[in-house]
Amino acid sequence: MTVMPIISLETDNARALGQALGNSFKSYGFAIVTDHGLDASLVQRAWELTAELFARDEAYKRRGYRPGIAGARGYTPFKTEIAKGAAHHDLKEFWHVGRTLPAGHPLRSSMPDNIWPETMPEFEVVLTELYAQMDQVGANILSSIALYLGLDAHWFDRAIADGNSVLRLLHYPPIVGSPDGAIRAGAHEDINLITLLLGAEEAGLEILRPDGSWQSVSPPPGGLAVNVGDMLQRLTNHMLPSTTHRVVNPAGERARYSRYSMPYFLHLRSDFLISTLPGCISVDHPNRYPTPILADDYLRERLIEIGLLKP
Repeated sequence: MTVMPIISLETDNARALGQALGNSFKSYGFAIVTDHGLDASLVQRAWELTAELFARDEAYKRRGYRPGIAGARGYTPFKTEIAKGAAHHDLKEFWHVGRTLPAGHPLRSSMPDNIWPETMPEFEVVLTELYAQMDQVGANILSSIALYLGLDAHWFDRAIADGNSVLRLLHYPPIVGSPDGAIRAGAHEDINLITLLLGAEEAGLEILRPDGSWQSVSPPPGGLAVNVGDMLQRLTNHMLPSTTHRVVNPAGERARYSRYSMPYFLHLRSDFLISTLPGCISVDHPNRYPTPILADDYLRERLIEIGLLKP
């Protein structure tokens, strides 16, 4: 089994970086990156606040739960989300932080207000800043990917401006008793454009290889696992694949401990029309998606599939 390369984002050669990222995405649907520029002290404080949040009792956390918004903001309780086609709900709970748009903004109606935990005033400050930094790192990665695809380095700028991106604080509680076939995150693909994942150095994340085997993904401490989402797969006519991945239950002593991670799901603008890139269409690779779709419509379809939105 091949070893996924570790790619430093600290370089002046944008084209070489784009080639390295593109090759990794094309081969695995994932890339492991370091030197991303996230403030290490900010990330550490975010981990501390995340652990504090999920250590609170269920009644406290549920005050941040809004059933009518499909988990877009605030708290989503344990065993709510289910992977498409799965028989069991995931063994996780999470809290979503999203973009804040001013009143009168044309996309304001597609983004609910953020919900902040009560009696944790630092939470909003820290997570808002981490959201902004993740947003910038994601934009930088997409700039390199644009070059890999033969596009202008700024091609994605308009596509993701004020995009419906979400920072998810994830808690996988200790495994108690027999989960009866349920795992921490069932095999799935991400909906969005790309995902930036903090916390993947803790064992458990696995990707499905073409031969049907599962390969562990574990960045070095502080590194990011970055993966292609279905929106980018669709844009590129599957040149860059959205790879199936899962988080398996730990064995032995590790089952007694919580697992935390922080994925940043970088989304397109809600009103962006997802239409296959012409450069990704050829005689050998005809257009799989001749009918374009709005990013927000695509998101709604997928949220229904994973149980966060009612039809």
